[in-house]
Amino acid sequence: MAVVRARSNDIDMLARLLRAEAVGEGERGMLLVGNVGINRIRANCSDFKNIRTIPQMINQPHAFEALQHGMYYQRARDSERRLAQRAVNGERSWPGKFSLWYFRPGTAANPLPCPPTWYNQPLVGRWKLHCFYEPTAEECENIYNTY
Repeated sequence: MAVVRARSNDIDMLARLLRAEAVGEGERGMLLVGNVGINRIRANCSDFKNIRTIPQMINQPHAFEALQHGMYYQRARDSERRLAQRAVNGERSWPGKFSLWYFRPGTAANPLPCPPTWYNQPLVGRWKLHCFYEPTAEECENIYNTY
């Protein structure tokens, strides 16, 4: 059962985002990006107030580097569509489980340590090159609600 509303074209949009943002991080890394995206839709806090759909989340200004650098327009594959559907269905994994932000410090050839905070949210963990940040319950209680 989906935790956010998603039509077929929404799943395709999310799948393209997963590929563009984290294809080098493997399936789990792409699923973690999906977790963050779905969390942003469900959160209704911080920079994500009134974000209710996958297109709104993806097209929020300055939200994803892949959009800024033209990587988003690659075609999604079936494997990414399956990952996108899993995220929409509510599958969440650490460190993206409650995260609203992720960030890749440095480059693939020269990764840097994760900053302790990002947009005033504490570091919760790292998956390969990406650092994940989640809000406190006081700042954003909706993110911790069960489905």
